[in-house]
Amino acid sequence: MFIDIGRGLVAGLPAIALPPAILDAIERGAWIVFNLSGGKDSSAAMFAVNLILDALGHPRERRIAIHADLGRAEWDETPATVEDLAARAGVPLTIVRRNAGDLFDRWATRFANGKARYEALETYNLIGPWSSSALRFCTSEMKAHVIGPYLAKLLRGQTVINVLGLRRDESVARSRTPEWKADTRYAAAGNPHGTAMMLWNPITHWTTPQVFAAHDTLGIPLHVAYTCYRSSRLSCRFCVLQSLGDAQASASAPANRPALLHLVALEATSTFSFQPARWLADVAPHRIPGNLRNRITVAKADAAERRRLEAAMPPELRYVKGWPPRIPTIEEAGVIALSRAPILARHGLANLYPDAGAVRDRFAGLIALKRAA
Repeated sequence: MFIDIGRGLVAGLPAIALPPAILDAIERGAWIVFNLSGGKDSSAAMFAVNLILDALGHPRERRIAIHADLGRAEWDETPATVEDLAARAGVPLTIVRRNAGDLFDRWATRFANGKARYEALETYNLIGPWSSSALRFCTSEMKAHVIGPYLAKLLRGQTVINVLGLRRDESVARSRTPEWKADTRYAAAGNPHGTAMMLWNPITHWTTPQVFAAHDTLGIPLHVAYTCYRSSRLSCRFCVLQSLGDAQASASAPANRPALLHLVALEATSTFSFQPARWLADVAPHRIPGNLRNRITVAKADAAERRRLEAAMPPELRYVKGWPPRIPTIEEAGVIALSRAPILARHGLANLYPDAGAVRDRFAGLIALKRAA
């Protein structure tokens, strides 16, 4: 079901998706929560949906906006942008944060934990610090896992509709984005409080030009990432899924330089590139001081050596769910010990299993622990 706000309310706006389940919940007085990132899509979704809610007679006092602050990963201008957007929309804003630190802290912790596990031979390959398309800390741990429980507690016993700005033309993964779905992650179906949570993607079918046009039509201000630095999307200052152009745009912002240097330093320390096929240090090398560029040169060589060493290890013993699958042979264990030694040394880790016998004993111990669990 689509509601054509372009004809009935504001000329030039495309229709929004209004599924029957969402309409029914709205008419029953559900709480509307606008999830704001400061980017063009969440802003367009909020202002377009507000028009529909007003037309439907939905009470404004049952609408709020929420923003998950990612700390140092955020552009400096994002907090003020989000506050301004919420004020213009006439909805109160709540800002939430992960208690265990910001996204930069999460990356540092992931690498520290990965090194500890590698030292203890609890994993086959050294694990890098960064997020990935399959492991997006920003959207899971930093946003959804913070916002969801907060709303479930704040609005206990209510029906809550989270309005998101996801669009199908953003990526292949989002091309299958539904118009809505029930969200039972933080309020299980049939919970004793009667809390029900729903996700609504009202502009999932909009194109990028339509989103920008909506900003012009409704007078919605855009983040400086778009207006001053010509980014195509607003993400963190630097994102593992970011295009080269957007990364270069972000690197050109003077306020983003400390974050750039911080992340490049972690590339140098970890020997893992920020993106699978691109070192952040290479995005704007003229902005990286000489000593850090030298460290990156060494890190790239060490990364190549790490990949060579790990490739020499028996492939059938690589990490899978339920690892390890078996005890390696003497020859296999010897290769594992030889491959691990330089990597451990590079990261200042103890070589607790320096020879074939120690490696085999460790695998046997891990298998025994797995069976006892």
